[in-house]
Parts: sequence; C-alpha cells; structure tokens
Amino acid sequence: MTRMSRPVAALFSLSVAAMALAGCSEGSSTASGESGACDASDVKLVGQVRNESNPYEASWLDGGDAFAQSVGLKQERLTYDGDSTKQQEQIRQLLAGDTDCLVMNVLPNGDADTTPIVKGADQAGAYLVTQWNKPADLDPADYDRWVSHITYNGVESGQQIGDALAEAIGGEGGIIALQGVLDTAAAKDRFAGLEASLAKNPGVTLLDDQTANFSRAEALDVTKTLLTKHGDKVKGIWAANDDMALGALEALKQAGRSDVAVVGIDAVPDALTAIQDGSMTATVSSDGPWQGGIGLAIGFCAATGELDVKDLPADNRAFFAEQFLITDANVGDFATPKTDESDFECDNVFDRVAGPLS
Repeated sequence: MTRMSRPVAALFSLSVAAMALAGCSEGSSTASGESGACDASDVKLVGQVRNESNPYEASWLDGGDAFAQSVGLKQERLTYDGDSTKQQEQIRQLLAGDTDCLVMNVLPNGDADTTPIVKGADQAGAYLVTQWNKPADLDPADYDRWVSHITYNGVESGQQIGDALAEAIGGEGGIIALQGVLDTAAAKDRFAGLEASLAKNPGVTLLDDQTANFSRAEALDVTKTLLTKHGDKVKGIWAANDDMALGALEALKQAGRSDVAVVGIDAVPDALTAIQDGSMTATVSSDGPWQGGIGLAIGFCAATGELDVKDLPADNRAFFAEQFLITDANVGDFATPKTDESDFECDNVFDRVAGPLS
C-alpha cells in the first residue's frame, strides 16, 4: 500500500510441547549458532496466517513476497485455516529443521497460541515476529529470538468506526455488532472501542451483538438472523473486520435494505470499493501488505546482524503500529495497495511505531 503521511489454545498437545520445549526455560535461548551471523542468502523466510480466502491475510502474504523478492529470497507461505492444532504442527515441523537463520512472521490464531510458538522458536533459535495476538503478560524482552510483537490499538479503531457509524445514522438509532474470534485481543479491544463510542454517542443503541469469527460466510448468516429479529430498528452494522462487514452487506442486499450503514476494519479491496460506491461507510487500515513485509524485514535484519536484538529499546519489542481511518473522503488514497521497499530497510523498520504496548 502507498505509504501514508503520519496524519493521514490452542496448545501443542502435551507430547508435542514436551518435544519442542524440552530443556527450555522461559526467557532463555539454548540454540546453537551466533545470533545475527547469517548471510542474507542463508535466511529462510516464512509467513503464516489463517487463510488466503480472507483478503486481508492474503495481502499480508503478498507483502511478505514483496519483501522477500527485494532481498533476493522467496517466502514460504503457510496457512492453517483457523485451526490452532494445525498451526502448532506447522510451527513444530519448521522448528525441527535448520533454524539458525529461520525467520518467521506469524499471526497466532488466538492469544493462547502465542506462548508455545514463542517458547518453541526461542528454544530452537529461530527469529520470530508475531502480530496481533499475545497474552498481556508475555513479553518479547524476556526472549533472545522473539524480536518484536506488532499490534494495533483495537480500542482506538473500534471507536473510530463506531463514531463514523454514529455520524452516518445521524447520531441516533439502533445498531447491531458482529464480533470477531473472541479469544483474540483484536476482537476484545475493538468491541471495547465500540462500547466507548456508544458512551460518547448516547443516541445510538446497541440492539444485539454476536460473534461471526471474522468470517464473511458466518457474518452473512448472523446478519440475516439479526435483521429478522430486529427489523427496521437496525440502522447500522458495526463489524470487527471487513470480511464480516462484506458478509453483512450481502445480507442487506438479499433483504432489500439499502438504508443501513456498515463499517469494518482492515481496508480490504472489496471494502474500499464498497466505500467508493457508497454502500459502506468506513474502515480502518492496518496496511496488510506492510504487515506481511515488515515482520519478515525485522526478523531478517536481526538474523543478518543489522539489528542487535538485545540492544533494541522496549518500545520496538512490543508496539502499536500506525493505522488509518478510511472514509469516502480519503478512500482514493488507499485504493491501490502496494509496498514501498524503503519501509523495509533496516534503518526504517520501526518508523511506524505509534507507541509501546502497555
């Protein structure tokens, strides 16, 4: 995506965990090989997300490909279909091989999935960057090879789209909310942001909320049910991601309802098109292509020694990255996603830090 201006558990089974973590104490790495001693050509890059049917996650892997190409490498693209057991098995297989120059950019399925991934990678000596989901008490600074954790202020984005929705319905009326995967910080924080928006906009009433697990198909079914239940009282739909917002738009289309405002998060291409044609009100961009590239770039720079992990400030180990509210006023600026190679230069990889995780 064009770089914008600043304004603008799963768990291993016990047997798998024992194999991966045998002899590992938290916060220590026993891997062989000198940290930061990899030749660029020896680095193995892996990006892992839930699935490529989600356009946001597909754009993440595309961004990883773009970074890999910029340094003469190829990214291995892994998907686990929202199945925590499958995710952990993929990680276990990666960590069973040569890991000294392995760089992984991982989207844990839920908060509970992050701990075994982190411990396994640190024990094996792989360079790891995680995004979105982790327990609050799990800190990259306690590990040698967990370079960074990147996330976004979900409370802020949830409130931003909540306020945009309130404005679109004239400050009063009923709305429904589609929540994401409940065992994720993103879902929890975004809904907390909606609650903050409702407190700020007392004329807006939350008629109902249900989880649709960040899924377009589930959102279609849930929205149909809620439209039948609440009828004309529904003036707006708040969705915790764009895939669910697009499912809601399809349900509205099937119901012949063009009077309902819809908001989401992720800035996927179909959502941007919907904002351009007026069928959707707003979304928030975390810049999926940038995320896919930056996680690999940070790990690559650590693996090749251009970043010294132990010397990184705490603000660069676990941080909120910048995000951007998109409406009809600025959607044209975001309409053609692409990466900027300069974002991934080692001197620039922390340029979008918006603040530390607290």
